[in-house]
Amino acid sequence: MPSPVTAQRPMDALHDPKRRFALLPPGAGPAAGYLLASRGLRAFGDGLVSLLLPAYLAALGFSAFEIGSVATATLAGSAALTLAVGFVAHHFSRRSLLIAAAVLMVATGVAFALATDFWPLLLIAFVGTLNPSSGDVSVFLPLEHAQLAHSVTDRDRTALFARYSLVGSLVGAVGALAAGAPDFLRQVVGLEIKQALQTAFLLYAFLGVGALLLYRRLPDESVGASAAPAEPLRKSRTIVLTLAALFSLDAFAGGFVVQSLLALWLYQRFGLSLATTGAIFFCTGVLSALSYLVAVQVSKRIGLVNTMVFTHLPSSLCLLLIPFMTSLGPVIVLLLIRSALSQMDVPTRTSYVMAVVTPGERAAAASVTAVPRSLASAASPMLAGSLLAVSGFGWPLLIAGALKIVYDILLLAMFHKVRPPEERRDERGLT
Repeated sequence: MPSPVTAQRPMDALHDPKRRFALLPPGAGPAAGYLLASRGLRAFGDGLVSLLLPAYLAALGFSAFEIGSVATATLAGSAALTLAVGFVAHHFSRRSLLIAAAVLMVATGVAFALATDFWPLLLIAFVGTLNPSSGDVSVFLPLEHAQLAHSVTDRDRTALFARYSLVGSLVGAVGALAAGAPDFLRQVVGLEIKQALQTAFLLYAFLGVGALLLYRRLPDESVGASAAPAEPLRKSRTIVLTLAALFSLDAFAGGFVVQSLLALWLYQRFGLSLATTGAIFFCTGVLSALSYLVAVQVSKRIGLVNTMVFTHLPSSLCLLLIPFMTSLGPVIVLLLIRSALSQMDVPTRTSYVMAVVTPGERAAAASVTAVPRSLASAASPMLAGSLLAVSGFGWPLLIAGALKIVYDILLLAMFHKVRPPEERRDERGLT
């Protein structure tokens, strides 16, 4: 006969919020589940819009330079908004700020569906939440990272961030696959391509509504109520600023190959359709998603910094080679190899930053490393658009690969001896 504890377990599982989210590691709180779900909704929208944005702007008659300018505006606006939130974050709960950001996401989707002229679209791109990249570079990121870091133990932190990245990449890949829907609507329903693309931006707004409802379920903690009150950078200031500078170099390089511009290059170089391009980025997204889980195991064996560097270097070499390929097949193979490796540094990088600062400095560290990255990544899409306008060779990919290799070498040289506390404990054989 089962014990009373055993008999109650099925019922406990129904009422325990933490068990509703199978992706959560054992030590994670229920708020992490809502954040992973909202990340999935936003990732679907980002994956969809990152491929449809260049197609929509091209359908409106914009040049490659103008498309690059809009991509730059989205990234610059995200950086400015993240910086502004950093200044006022200590006055508001993270729940309130996330709800406000979700409202802005809804407004962005509706406004982008209605506007058709360049300057209004440029302004909406700057003040809104559109993301031309396959990763998350929005104001949501530092707020969610700080919340996640406080909701899990140190030993489970990398695993939680890997799951966060896994959800984002996997659902973002589905969003990229859905980029073929406007072609379907045009053929089956008879919508013009511009109208079909505008419908996709309305879907983006609807996803913002879903994220808003999830954020409303987060605990409404009063400001400063956590065990580790938010504080400015003090003890960890030097290491965080150095990491921010290095991450900015990587982000500047990544701005040359944001998903919108990489899709534009594929459209121009090989004449691909939206559906074909979406299928390619679906496959790359799935590989990136799987790599996050591998990154957790690799980092346990060789450390966070070594995982960041030695998985990132070969992916950068793939970028260097892609422009020299004359047919689509080798390009797809190199993109797939890059996707299987290039994103393994995402959860490890976030976990590393959270590990080398004090708990009270985590929110500040998340913002200080996120804002320069966004600013740096905003500087390069316009340059990439200019290069694509004058040459189809793929100079943006070549430049991105070279700069990323420099970043990898500098990161290894400067931080291979700066170990997180849990890695030092493991070296001493402590639990």
